[in-house]
Amino acid sequence: MTAPDSSAPDTATAEASAAPDYSKTLLLPQTAFPMRAGLPKLEPELLARWARTDLYGRLREQGRGRARFVLHDGPPYANGNIHIGHALNKILKDVVTRSQQMLGYDSNYVPGWDCHGLPIEWKIEEDNYRKKGKTKPDFTDAAAMVAFRQECRAYAEHWLSEQRKEFKRLGVEGDWDHPYTTMAFAAEAQIAREIMKFAENGLLYRGSKPVMWSVVEKTALAEAEVEYQDFTSDTVWVKFPVASEGELKGATVVIWTTTPWTLPGNRAISYSSKISYGLYEVTEAPADNWAKAGDKLILADKLAEDVFKQARVTTFARRGDVPADVLGRLITAHPLAALGYSFQVPLLDGDHVTDDAGTGFVHTAPGHGREDFEIWTQHRRWLEERGISPAIPYTVDADSFYTAQAPGFEGKRVITEKGEKGDANTAVIDALIKAGNLLARGRVKHQYPHSWRSKKPVIFRNTPQWFIAMDQDIRTADGTAAPRPATLAGNAPDTLRERALAGIRTVEWVPAAGENRITGMIANRPDWVVSRQRAWGVPIAVFVKENAYGEVVILKDPQVNARIAEAFAAEGADAWFKEGAKERFLSGLVEKPDHWEMVRDVLDVWFDSGSTHAFTLEVRPDLKAARPPEGNDRVMYLEGSDQHRGWFHSSLLESCGTRGRPPYDVVLTHGFVLDEDGRKMSKSLGNVTSPQDVIKQSGADILRLWVCASDYADDLRIGPEILKTTADTYRKLRNTIRWLLGSLHHDRPAEHVAFADMPALERYILHRLVELDGEIRAAYRAFDYKKVNAALTQFMNIELSAFYFDIRKDALYCDPLSSVTRRACLTVLDAVFARLITWLAPILPFTCEEAYIARTGDEEGSVHLLGFPDTPADWRDDALAEKWRQVRVIRRVVLGALEVERAAKRMGSSLEAAPEVYVSESALADALDGLDLAEITITSAATLIRSEGPAEAFRLPDVPGVAVVPVRAEGRKCARSWKISAEVGTDPQFPDVTPRDADALREFFAAQTAAQ
Repeated sequence: MTAPDSSAPDTATAEASAAPDYSKTLLLPQTAFPMRAGLPKLEPELLARWARTDLYGRLREQGRGRARFVLHDGPPYANGNIHIGHALNKILKDVVTRSQQMLGYDSNYVPGWDCHGLPIEWKIEEDNYRKKGKTKPDFTDAAAMVAFRQECRAYAEHWLSEQRKEFKRLGVEGDWDHPYTTMAFAAEAQIAREIMKFAENGLLYRGSKPVMWSVVEKTALAEAEVEYQDFTSDTVWVKFPVASEGELKGATVVIWTTTPWTLPGNRAISYSSKISYGLYEVTEAPADNWAKAGDKLILADKLAEDVFKQARVTTFARRGDVPADVLGRLITAHPLAALGYSFQVPLLDGDHVTDDAGTGFVHTAPGHGREDFEIWTQHRRWLEERGISPAIPYTVDADSFYTAQAPGFEGKRVITEKGEKGDANTAVIDALIKAGNLLARGRVKHQYPHSWRSKKPVIFRNTPQWFIAMDQDIRTADGTAAPRPATLAGNAPDTLRERALAGIRTVEWVPAAGENRITGMIANRPDWVVSRQRAWGVPIAVFVKENAYGEVVILKDPQVNARIAEAFAAEGADAWFKEGAKERFLSGLVEKPDHWEMVRDVLDVWFDSGSTHAFTLEVRPDLKAARPPEGNDRVMYLEGSDQHRGWFHSSLLESCGTRGRPPYDVVLTHGFVLDEDGRKMSKSLGNVTSPQDVIKQSGADILRLWVCASDYADDLRIGPEILKTTADTYRKLRNTIRWLLGSLHHDRPAEHVAFADMPALERYILHRLVELDGEIRAAYRAFDYKKVNAALTQFMNIELSAFYFDIRKDALYCDPLSSVTRRACLTVLDAVFARLITWLAPILPFTCEEAYIARTGDEEGSVHLLGFPDTPADWRDDALAEKWRQVRVIRRVVLGALEVERAAKRMGSSLEAAPEVYVSESALADALDGLDLAEITITSAATLIRSEGPAEAFRLPDVPGVAVVPVRAEGRKCARSWKISAEVGTDPQFPDVTPRDADALREFFAAQTAAQ
């Protein structure tokens, strides 16, 4: 910030005059701290300095013995250069750790990376095989599998190295030489141990359920791996003929679906006993219509009119009620019975059925939807009692082709390998038309799940997968009830869901809305599907066999598990895939090892990252924390708001399932970064802001200031204009620091003035430091960096530059060396500087380090080792602050009056004025007692008059009781300070200056003589 225009002279603007040149006698600011930052060049030099002086190690040594505040890094994915979202995330983390360290914690940061998973595997397949026309390795060959995994590992290592350089360039201080990675051998061993714990406590099971399946990527996906995008689906209204005897025989139950391809998997129809249904008859319809006169349809009353509209029915009539108990006894025929679907289709009462859209009936294919699966399995015994097979068919394979269990459609495809619609829908619709069971068809645009990696639609497909149960009682390895966590209510079942919900309530969520969001997700989520049918990951390292009932049994042998973990720790998870692995792990420990099979699936990468606490926070001595209620240490997780369904979510489940509590005490979430118009960034739109480009042009501190000036709880915007505004704010802050440094060139600590001996203005500024100290510390503790930035920007711009500095420049530049006012001001400037550069250091680490070096000349020290300085409570004086609030009100009116005079060219400098200030309110006038009004208003003289003032006087509408007449000053102009005074010429030694300046000159020349 450039200090505002002042009446004090300087060498650049001194008037040409016959008088002696007194400019060299002025104590003007002197500093090597440049006005132009040059951050792109400076910042790498400071990074090298921090590396050379081992700043990170010194911070750890400094924090030894303190309470810990550990920010556990959510691992970014090692597969490309960082983008602006990465920059936002890492900068926020760095501001957290730096500020918590300066608040008195030992605040450690160890960066981490997520290294397994489909995106890396997919990239290796593309670059090393598809582009080169090579065949993907046969993973049944052990050597080929291990070689492919090594290619994936090398790819991850490359991008980890590149991202590390880019993160460090942001000014992020951390243990970059010793990061954690999910592909480290020790990490892979611990991840294996963690899944073994779920096997031991009974929550890990293999089940056949419908899961979201990526046809393009050939694997199951978790909810956290999908995003919902607009998709146009075929819609059909389908008739299921009533097959059971009774008065409704000959009628049809009508369903509506947006996935016609799932009809071969239909096994039931769901209805709701809370909905009113009726029997309707078509009385008139066009001759070429699928709906014919005389057709009897069972529909929800609320939706009947809309259904007939879709079916182009001209007129219809309601023939009677169809009660819920009647529906519960109905059996229908499958609409494709002629193709071999000759089984009975029952009606099942389900809470998920509504009459908001459709027909009031839900086509139920238990192999293609969560709710369909749940209602089907809930009625398993009921179905068996009625002779209906509860078996769930596998109608669609991994490539989305119909199997032989979809008679009439085998070989048709739902989604192609390119993610486009196949021919399955058309084939099913044509078959429905031929069977006479299609009532209407259409298309609808709606939100449909897509893989967030391939951006292609997924399907719901019944397939054997490994799950972690949400609602099963947690047991110990021997099958007895596990010890109940203290967070669980006495009557709550000890399940993973209940543990997680209880754990959520023990965490501080920033912003608070995060608690409701993740609570809703945990309360409603299905069992966690943790298996993936890929190669690059940690295997589900368990052995299984089928028992006499066809159930999958997991081998629970501590010695086998230990042997597996030891091998992983020594060789990595590749050990599981090497030739002879089964014999290696089971030999000598298990009878009949041939009866056991190795699970070949790998773990969902969310399980990997959800386990990071186990191989970082619980293992590394520099990260171990004695967390509440046992200790005062705290652990924070900080990521984007999407991680409520991602890392926050998986970490919560993993830790609660194995340790009974969340792995974190504080969770902070931030929004996403959009362009200046609020649009998502896209290369095709040309609206991408690259952190690399911003750093190259302006420096990392500009990016950091943008982050801390934004409301990170919401989506953030960035672009050229926003960055221009940020750079302008930075320039003002920098110039304030520069002016402070320049003025402090003349500071002599031995000449500092005691608080009690200071003028009122100095004591007021120190009072403001006390107030700010509380505000800044509280804001940093609350992780409210926008508030920190706003408070400091307002203080530096308004209270310092435009007020305090403006008033005190005359005293600093022109007062005698012995002046108490000048020395008191320097005392205050020293206190202000010490606080500003530490309060700002977490936000602007490079600039504050540069200022620290300029002030101290210390080549080994660092501002980041200082901590926030204590501010004496004795400096607080609320009565004095109120006095100065009133003084500033009066000053504002005076400055307004002088501005009018300047605009009208009746005056130039404010030193040409000697205003008459009329104050009618006695309390307001009393505020000026003991103060020099001319000094405060930067005029050559000023007169306070306790009255209303003349009608023509200048007034401000919002300041009643103050009026100003801008009278011109009388006397001669001082050749040194430019004040106009009748006293100029009264000193015989220096007849062209005021007595004050004459005294200053005598002291100045005496000091020069003494120094020679």
